[in-house]
Amino acid sequence: MQPKSNIVHLPVYQPGKPIEEVKRELGLTEVIKLASNENPFGCSPKAKEAIKAEVESTSLYPDGGAVELTAALAASLGVQPNQIIFGAGSDEVILMIARAYLVKGDETVMASHTFPQYKHNCEIEGAVSVEVPLKDGKHDLPAMLAKINERTKIVWVCNPNNPTGTMVTRAELNDFLRQVPPHVLVVLDEAYIEYTDSADFPDGIELLPQYKNVITLRTFSKIYGLASLRIGYGVGHPDVIHSINQVREPFNTSRFAQAAAKAALQDGEFIAYCREQNAKGIAYLTGEFDRLGLSYYPAHGNFIMVDVKRPAKEVFEGLLRKGLIVRGGHALDFPTKIRVTVGSAEQNAKFVEALERVLDEVAVQA
Repeated sequence: MQPKSNIVHLPVYQPGKPIEEVKRELGLTEVIKLASNENPFGCSPKAKEAIKAEVESTSLYPDGGAVELTAALAASLGVQPNQIIFGAGSDEVILMIARAYLVKGDETVMASHTFPQYKHNCEIEGAVSVEVPLKDGKHDLPAMLAKINERTKIVWVCNPNNPTGTMVTRAELNDFLRQVPPHVLVVLDEAYIEYTDSADFPDGIELLPQYKNVITLRTFSKIYGLASLRIGYGVGHPDVIHSINQVREPFNTSRFAQAAAKAALQDGEFIAYCREQNAKGIAYLTGEFDRLGLSYYPAHGNFIMVDVKRPAKEVFEGLLRKGLIVRGGHALDFPTKIRVTVGSAEQNAKFVEALERVLDEVAVQA
């Protein structure tokens, strides 16, 4: 049997190593995972209660249109229900966008180092991925604009960018959008927007009335702490959402996910707490990196990419042996950098202690 020729070269997405696997492989009893940008504080108690309440309905299919959740989210965001589409994580919304808009020979523009599922799904559809190098770790929007032509269907902007954590400002994005042709769909991936506290950060929802060719992606996996339930969403013009909805699989989000997400929206206190603790964690970690003489990209999500000035693979493996799972830059094309999720105060302190020991053990790269 022969698969599609345009997928045989595609890499399989490699998530951060599971805690259980590391314990088993290395014989460790305590492992801290700071690799997948998960919320160290879990999810809202209201979401937990909503999940428990759904247990008796496990045998029933979910609401395929997620009507109640859509109404609640629309009210929260100040948009209309027909502007929202849900997916099994924002990952699935990315997949649906590519499926709805791309055919063989189309072009799509993205940063060279960004969330890999943009390129992955575009290439499955036979589209050509035009990658533009980051500039100081952030999207080079003028260079991306220069790559747009009559074959371009979609431009992807991850803000804050994963894996670097950098952001493009409101002024930069507005200047970019004013020049993008109206036939090109601009996807703003804002998976980490709830963590940002910069006054210069652009809110994609506010851009929608002005730009019909913009769709913003968000998720309940990060600050809401519902990663295991896989639920994210896109918000855009009704025509765009309708086209994406035409390729959506039935019942693509579960009853548990819909109920938990709806409850999570009602717990602003929990979100504010997580945002505050994350800001404290960033301040602590960057202060420690300064002390250790390590440079890093400005962090606008719940993770930091830091230059350890040593082979990233060796530092990653050294931390692993000490029970700390991070994301090694060697797997992300950053040979001397690692990406670390901001954890709890206790987790952050243990990470710094382990990192300092590993840095002493691993030779500085010439």
